[in-house]
Amino acid sequence: MRFLPSPLFLVVLLSLVGCSKSPRDRLQGRWVGEAVSNVQPDQQGRADGWVKGTRLEFAANKVTVGIPAESARSGTYTVARAEGNDMELVFKRPEGVEDRTRMRFTEDGRLAWTLKGGTEIMLRRE
Repeated sequence: MRFLPSPLFLVVLLSLVGCSKSPRDRLQGRWVGEAVSNVQPDQQGRADGWVKGTRLEFAANKVTVGIPAESARSGTYTVARAEGNDMELVFKRPEGVEDRTRMRFTEDGRLAWTLKGGTEIMLRRE
């Protein structure tokens, strides 16, 4: 006797599989800086102020990075690697320069952006 799944089982299974969003889908929208960690203690005050002006905006495969005291930069991005909530992104600037960075989604819905040197910026969806 062969087991044939019921139509209801198939509908539930397909809906569960279809509900998971890709990392790129989860990144979409505006993210604003909220906190920074792993900076020198004597720089923490300045870093806290700086991070509040940091912005990331993801729209399809485009990204705009806004850093205080600098002009916003736009380009494209790809998700080079994704494992669970961790991912490695490649930002490609219009002049062809590529920047690799690590990001991860946190349990509370924030986005942690790890910069070179280990500094971590926490962003919240705007």
